Amino acid sequence: MRTKAVATAALLVLGLTACGAEIAPKEAATGSAHYPVTVRNCGDELTFDRKPARVVTNDVGITELMLSLGLADRMAGYVMPDDKGKIDQVPWKDGYQQTKWLSKQRITKEIALDARADLVFAGWHYGFDEGLGFTPQALKGLGIASYVLSESCRSGQGTERGVMDPLDALYTDLANLGAIFDVRDRADRLIADFKARIAAVPQPERRPSVFLYDSGQDKPYTAGKFAAANEIIARAGGTNVMGDLSDSWVTAGWETVVRRDPEVIVINNYGGTGAEEKRRFLTSFPPLAGVAAIRNDRIFVMDYVDLVESPRNPAAISALAGYLRTVPAN
Repeated sequence: MRTKAVATAALLVLGLTACGAEIAPKEAATGSAHYPVTVRNCGDELTFDRKPARVVTNDVGITELMLSLGLADRMAGYVMPDDKGKIDQVPWKDGYQQTKWLSKQRITKEIALDARADLVFAGWHYGFDEGLGFTPQALKGLGIASYVLSESCRSGQGTERGVMDPLDALYTDLANLGAIFDVRDRADRLIADFKARIAAVPQPERRPSVFLYDSGQDKPYTAGKFAAANEIIARAGGTNVMGDLSDSWVTAGWETVVRRDPEVIVINNYGGTGAEEKRRFLTSFPPLAGVAAIRNDRIFVMDYVDLVESPRNPAAISALAGYLRTVPAN
Protein backbone atom coordinates (compact mmCIF):
# COMPACT_ATOMS: atom_id res chain seq x y z
CA MET A 1 0.00 0.00 0.00
CA ARG A 2 2.75 2.71 0.12
CA THR A 3 25.57 8.70 6.09
CA LYS A 4 26.97 10.53 8.44
CA ALA A 5 28.23 8.07 11.03
CA VAL A 6 30.31 4.99 10.41
CA ALA A 7 28.28 1.81 10.79
CA THR A 8 29.04 -0.50 13.68
CA ALA A 9 30.48 -3.88 12.81
CA ALA A 10 27.76 -6.29 11.85
CA LEU A 11 26.64 -8.62 14.61
CA LEU A 12 25.33 -11.04 12.05
CA VAL A 13 26.79 -13.39 9.50
CA LEU A 14 24.44 -13.06 6.56
CA GLY A 15 23.46 -15.50 4.10
CA LEU A 16 19.58 -14.25 3.45
CA THR A 17 16.49 -17.95 2.52
CA ALA A 18 12.76 -19.16 2.07
CA CYS A 19 10.06 -17.65 4.23
CA GLY A 20 9.52 -20.18 6.93
CA ALA A 21 10.54 -20.47 10.56
CA GLU A 22 13.34 -22.97 10.32
CA ILE A 23 15.74 -22.89 13.24
CA ALA A 24 19.17 -24.41 13.11
CA PRO A 25 19.19 -28.09 14.09
CA LYS A 26 21.39 -27.49 17.14
CA GLU A 27 18.93 -24.97 18.55
CA ALA A 28 15.94 -27.19 17.82
CA ALA A 29 17.63 -30.04 19.64
CA THR A 30 18.48 -28.09 22.77
CA GLY A 31 15.19 -26.21 23.00
CA SER A 32 17.00 -23.00 23.94
CA ALA A 33 18.67 -20.20 22.05
CA HIS A 34 22.24 -21.18 21.27
CA TYR A 35 24.29 -18.93 19.06
CA PRO A 36 24.93 -18.95 16.23
CA VAL A 37 21.25 -19.21 15.34
CA THR A 38 20.04 -19.56 11.75
CA VAL A 39 16.53 -18.73 10.50
CA ARG A 40 15.04 -18.74 7.03
CA ASN A 41 13.64 -15.48 5.74
CA CYS A 42 12.29 -14.76 2.26
CA GLY A 43 14.36 -17.37 0.48
CA ASP A 44 17.60 -16.67 2.33
CA GLU A 45 19.33 -17.82 5.48
CA LEU A 46 20.24 -15.40 8.24
CA THR A 47 22.79 -16.46 10.81
CA PHE A 48 23.09 -14.55 14.07
CA ASP A 49 26.24 -14.85 16.18
CA ARG A 50 24.48 -13.09 19.07
CA LYS A 51 21.33 -11.12 19.81
CA PRO A 52 21.01 -7.93 17.79
CA ALA A 53 21.20 -5.04 20.23
CA ARG A 54 20.28 -1.98 18.17
CA VAL A 55 17.35 -2.86 15.92
CA VAL A 56 15.64 -0.20 13.82
CA THR A 57 12.12 -1.09 12.70
CA ASN A 58 10.07 0.49 9.94
CA ASP A 59 6.29 0.90 10.09
CA VAL A 60 3.82 0.26 12.87
CA GLY A 61 3.01 -3.43 12.35
CA ILE A 62 6.70 -4.38 12.20
CA THR A 63 7.48 -2.29 15.27
CA GLU A 64 4.67 -3.96 17.21
CA LEU A 65 5.94 -7.44 16.34
CA MET A 66 9.05 -6.53 18.31
CA LEU A 67 7.15 -4.83 21.13
CA SER A 68 4.64 -7.66 21.51
CA LEU A 69 7.59 -9.96 22.27
CA GLY A 70 8.96 -7.56 24.89
CA LEU A 71 11.97 -6.59 22.79
CA ALA A 72 11.97 -2.81 23.26
CA ASP A 73 15.32 -3.11 25.04
CA ARG A 74 16.88 -4.54 21.85
CA MET A 75 15.70 -1.60 19.73
CA ALA A 76 17.54 1.59 18.78
CA GLY A 77 14.24 3.02 17.59
CA TYR A 78 11.44 2.93 15.04
CA VAL A 79 10.37 4.85 11.95
CA MET A 80 6.71 5.38 11.09
CA PRO A 81 4.13 8.09 10.41
CA ASP A 82 1.68 8.93 13.15
CA ASP A 83 -1.44 8.20 11.08
CA LYS A 84 -1.56 4.41 10.99
CA GLY A 85 -3.34 3.55 14.22
CA LYS A 86 -3.40 4.60 17.87
CA ILE A 87 -0.33 3.42 19.76
CA ASP A 88 -1.53 4.28 23.25
CA GLN A 89 -4.28 1.65 23.44
CA VAL A 90 -2.38 -1.61 22.95
CA PRO A 91 -1.02 -4.07 25.54
CA TRP A 92 2.57 -3.23 24.54
CA LYS A 93 2.12 0.56 24.69
CA ASP A 94 4.84 0.85 27.34
CA GLY A 95 7.30 -0.53 24.81
CA TYR A 96 6.81 2.57 22.69
CA GLN A 97 7.97 4.66 25.65
CA GLN A 98 11.09 2.54 26.09
CA THR A 99 12.49 3.16 22.64
CA LYS A 100 12.90 6.14 20.32
CA TRP A 101 10.67 7.41 17.54
CA LEU A 102 13.45 8.15 15.06
CA SER A 103 11.40 9.64 12.24
CA LYS A 104 7.85 10.13 11.02
CA GLN A 105 9.14 10.22 7.46
CA ARG A 106 10.63 7.57 5.19
CA ILE A 107 13.34 5.29 6.58
CA THR A 108 16.79 5.96 5.11
CA LYS A 109 20.33 4.63 5.32
CA GLU A 110 21.27 7.80 7.20
CA ILE A 111 18.68 7.08 9.89
CA ALA A 112 19.96 3.53 10.32
CA LEU A 113 23.58 4.70 10.50
CA ASP A 114 22.85 7.52 12.93
CA ALA A 115 21.03 5.03 15.18
CA ARG A 116 24.07 2.70 14.99
CA ALA A 117 21.70 -0.06 13.88
CA ASP A 118 22.99 -3.62 13.75
CA LEU A 119 19.70 -4.87 12.23
CA VAL A 120 16.95 -3.20 10.20
CA PHE A 121 13.56 -4.94 10.26
CA ALA A 122 11.49 -3.70 7.31
CA GLY A 123 9.78 -5.14 4.25
CA TRP A 124 9.40 -4.71 0.51
CA HIS A 125 7.12 -1.71 0.15
CA TYR A 126 7.38 -1.39 3.93
CA GLY A 127 10.65 0.53 3.73
CA PHE A 128 12.77 -1.48 1.31
CA ASP A 129 12.75 0.06 -2.15
CA GLU A 130 15.27 -0.31 -4.97
CA GLY A 131 14.25 3.03 -6.44
CA LEU A 132 15.34 4.76 -3.25
CA GLY A 133 18.45 2.66 -2.81
CA PHE A 134 17.21 1.31 0.53
CA THR A 135 17.56 -2.45 0.26
CA PRO A 136 18.98 -5.32 2.34
CA GLN A 137 21.93 -5.47 -0.06
CA ALA A 138 22.66 -1.76 0.36
CA LEU A 139 22.52 -2.08 4.13
CA LYS A 140 24.79 -5.11 4.04
CA GLY A 141 27.37 -2.94 2.32
CA LEU A 142 27.21 -0.62 5.34
CA GLY A 143 27.69 -3.45 7.82
CA ILE A 144 23.99 -3.54 8.81
CA ALA A 145 21.95 -6.72 8.60
CA SER A 146 18.30 -6.90 7.53
CA TYR A 147 15.24 -8.99 8.31
CA VAL A 148 12.42 -8.82 5.75
CA LEU A 149 8.76 -8.89 6.83
CA SER A 150 7.39 -12.24 5.65
CA GLU A 151 4.12 -10.75 4.36
CA SER A 152 6.27 -8.77 1.91
CA CYS A 153 8.48 -11.60 0.63
CA ARG A 154 8.77 -11.46 -3.15
CA SER A 155 7.51 -14.43 -5.10
CA GLY A 156 10.18 -14.30 -7.78
CA GLN A 157 7.76 -12.88 -10.36
CA GLY A 158 9.15 -9.38 -10.65
CA THR A 159 8.14 -7.29 -7.65
CA GLU A 160 5.04 -9.34 -6.81
CA ARG A 161 4.83 -10.16 -3.13
CA GLY A 162 3.53 -13.20 -1.32
CA VAL A 163 4.87 -16.70 -0.78
CA MET A 164 2.67 -17.96 2.06
CA ASP A 165 -0.72 -17.41 3.66
CA PRO A 166 -0.67 -14.08 5.53
CA LEU A 167 -1.26 -15.50 9.00
CA ASP A 168 1.49 -18.04 8.38
CA ALA A 169 3.69 -15.03 7.64
CA LEU A 170 2.77 -13.57 11.04
CA TYR A 171 3.54 -16.82 12.84
CA THR A 172 6.77 -17.26 10.87
CA ASP A 173 8.07 -13.86 11.90
CA LEU A 174 7.13 -14.34 15.54
CA ALA A 175 8.86 -17.73 15.59
CA ASN A 176 11.95 -16.36 13.85
CA LEU A 177 12.17 -13.39 16.20
CA GLY A 178 11.77 -15.77 19.13
CA ALA A 179 14.83 -17.68 17.92
CA ILE A 180 16.89 -14.62 17.01
CA PHE A 181 16.34 -12.89 20.37
CA ASP A 182 16.24 -15.98 22.62
CA VAL A 183 12.57 -15.49 23.55
CA ARG A 184 11.18 -18.65 21.98
CA ASP A 185 8.86 -19.43 24.90
CA ARG A 186 7.39 -15.94 24.63
CA ALA A 187 6.92 -16.30 20.89
CA ASP A 188 5.37 -19.76 21.22
CA ARG A 189 2.85 -18.48 23.79
CA LEU A 190 1.90 -15.54 21.61
CA ILE A 191 1.45 -17.73 18.52
CA ALA A 192 -0.68 -20.20 20.48
CA ASP A 193 -2.81 -17.37 21.88
CA PHE A 194 -3.33 -15.82 18.44
CA LYS A 195 -4.29 -19.16 16.90
CA ALA A 196 -6.77 -19.88 19.69
CA ARG A 197 -8.39 -16.45 19.44
CA ILE A 198 -8.76 -16.71 15.68
CA ALA A 199 -10.07 -20.28 15.85
CA ALA A 200 -12.75 -19.10 18.28
CA VAL A 201 -14.25 -16.67 15.75
CA PRO A 202 -17.43 -18.36 14.45
CA GLN A 203 -17.65 -18.97 10.72
CA PRO A 204 -21.01 -18.13 9.12
CA GLU A 205 -22.89 -20.31 6.67
CA ARG A 206 -23.07 -17.40 4.22
CA ARG A 207 -19.92 -15.39 3.53
CA PRO A 208 -20.55 -11.76 2.47
CA SER A 209 -18.36 -10.46 -0.35
CA VAL A 210 -15.92 -7.73 0.70
CA PHE A 211 -13.86 -5.15 -1.17
CA LEU A 212 -10.89 -3.62 0.68
CA TYR A 213 -10.40 0.00 -0.33
CA ASP A 214 -6.98 1.35 0.54
CA SER A 215 -6.65 4.39 -1.70
CA GLY A 216 -6.72 5.67 -5.26
CA GLN A 217 -9.41 7.31 -7.38
CA ASP A 218 -8.40 6.57 -10.96
CA LYS A 219 -7.68 2.98 -9.93
CA PRO A 220 -8.17 1.47 -6.49
CA TYR A 221 -5.30 0.09 -4.44
CA THR A 222 -6.53 -3.03 -2.67
CA ALA A 223 -5.62 -6.32 -1.01
CA GLY A 224 -4.82 -9.41 -3.05
CA LYS A 225 -4.36 -13.02 -2.00
CA PHE A 226 -1.17 -12.53 0.00
CA ALA A 227 -2.03 -9.36 1.91
CA ALA A 228 -2.83 -9.79 5.58
CA ALA A 229 -6.19 -8.15 4.88
CA ASN A 230 -7.20 -11.05 2.64
CA GLU A 231 -6.93 -13.59 5.44
CA ILE A 232 -8.42 -11.18 7.96
CA ILE A 233 -11.50 -10.96 5.74
CA ALA A 234 -11.61 -14.75 5.30
CA ARG A 235 -11.20 -15.56 9.00
CA ALA A 236 -13.85 -12.95 9.83
CA GLY A 237 -16.33 -14.83 7.66
CA GLY A 238 -16.16 -12.87 4.43
CA THR A 239 -14.81 -13.35 0.92
CA ASN A 240 -12.35 -10.88 -0.55
CA VAL A 241 -13.53 -10.02 -4.07
CA MET A 242 -9.88 -9.49 -5.07
CA GLY A 243 -8.64 -12.66 -3.40
CA ASP A 244 -7.73 -14.20 -6.74
CA LEU A 245 -4.94 -11.67 -7.35
CA SER A 246 -1.62 -13.40 -6.65
CA ASP A 247 0.02 -10.43 -4.95
CA SER A 248 -0.30 -8.68 -1.61
CA TRP A 249 -1.24 -4.99 -1.93
CA VAL A 250 -2.03 -4.30 -5.57
CA THR A 251 -3.76 -1.92 -7.98
CA ALA A 252 -7.00 -3.18 -9.55
CA GLY A 253 -9.69 -1.65 -11.78
CA TRP A 254 -13.03 -0.13 -10.85
CA GLU A 255 -14.73 -2.16 -13.56
CA THR A 256 -13.68 -5.31 -11.70
CA VAL A 257 -15.07 -3.96 -8.43
CA VAL A 258 -18.40 -3.15 -10.09
CA ARG A 259 -18.58 -6.53 -11.79
CA ARG A 260 -17.91 -8.40 -8.55
CA ASP A 261 -20.49 -6.29 -6.69
CA PRO A 262 -19.18 -6.47 -3.08
CA GLU A 263 -21.72 -6.44 -0.28
CA VAL A 264 -19.31 -4.69 2.08
CA ILE A 265 -16.47 -2.21 1.58
CA VAL A 266 -13.73 -2.05 4.20
CA ILE A 267 -11.83 1.25 4.25
CA ASN A 268 -8.17 1.20 5.24
CA ASN A 269 -7.90 4.25 7.47
CA TYR A 270 -4.55 6.00 7.19
CA GLY A 271 -2.66 8.64 5.24
CA GLY A 272 -3.44 12.20 4.26
CA THR A 273 -6.85 11.13 2.99
CA GLY A 274 -8.83 10.06 6.04
CA ALA A 275 -11.61 7.52 6.33
CA GLU A 276 -14.41 10.08 6.02
CA GLU A 277 -12.94 11.58 2.87
CA LYS A 278 -12.54 8.09 1.41
CA ARG A 279 -16.16 7.33 2.32
CA ARG A 280 -17.37 10.51 0.60
CA PHE A 281 -15.47 9.58 -2.53
CA LEU A 282 -16.84 6.03 -2.62
CA THR A 283 -20.44 7.07 -2.03
CA SER A 284 -20.33 9.81 -4.68
CA PHE A 285 -18.33 7.93 -7.34
CA PRO A 286 -20.86 7.27 -10.14
CA PRO A 287 -19.50 3.86 -11.30
CA LEU A 288 -20.10 2.47 -7.78
CA ALA A 289 -23.67 3.71 -7.41
CA GLY A 290 -25.19 0.31 -8.19
CA VAL A 291 -22.79 -1.74 -6.08
CA ALA A 292 -24.53 -3.47 -3.15
CA ALA A 293 -22.19 -2.06 -0.50
CA ILE A 294 -22.91 1.50 -1.62
CA ARG A 295 -26.65 0.98 -2.13
CA ASN A 296 -27.00 -0.46 1.35
CA ASP A 297 -24.41 1.79 3.06
CA ARG A 298 -22.29 -1.10 4.27
CA ILE A 299 -18.90 0.50 4.77
CA PHE A 300 -16.67 -0.58 7.65
CA VAL A 301 -13.54 1.34 8.69
CA MET A 302 -10.40 -0.33 10.01
CA ASP A 303 -7.00 1.11 10.88
CA TYR A 304 -3.96 0.43 8.72
CA VAL A 305 -2.20 -1.44 11.52
CA ASP A 306 -5.17 -3.83 11.77
CA LEU A 307 -4.88 -4.76 8.09
CA VAL A 308 -1.14 -5.33 7.64
CA GLU A 309 0.82 -8.13 9.30
CA SER A 310 0.87 -7.22 12.98
CA PRO A 311 -0.04 -8.56 16.42
CA ARG A 312 -3.33 -6.67 16.09
CA ASN A 313 -4.60 -9.12 13.45
CA PRO A 314 -6.55 -11.40 15.84
CA ALA A 315 -8.50 -8.46 17.29
CA ALA A 316 -9.08 -7.13 13.77
CA ILE A 317 -10.58 -10.46 12.72
CA SER A 318 -12.95 -10.43 15.69
CA ALA A 319 -14.04 -6.85 15.01
CA LEU A 320 -14.73 -7.42 11.33
CA ALA A 321 -16.51 -10.71 12.08
CA GLY A 322 -18.89 -8.86 14.37
CA TYR A 323 -19.76 -6.46 11.57
CA LEU A 324 -20.13 -9.12 8.88
CA ARG A 325 -22.60 -11.03 11.04
CA THR A 326 -24.98 -8.06 10.68
CA VAL A 327 -25.00 -8.22 6.88
CA PRO A 328 -28.21 -9.81 5.57
CA ALA A 329 -28.45 -11.64 2.27
CA ASN A 330 -29.15 -9.33 -0.66
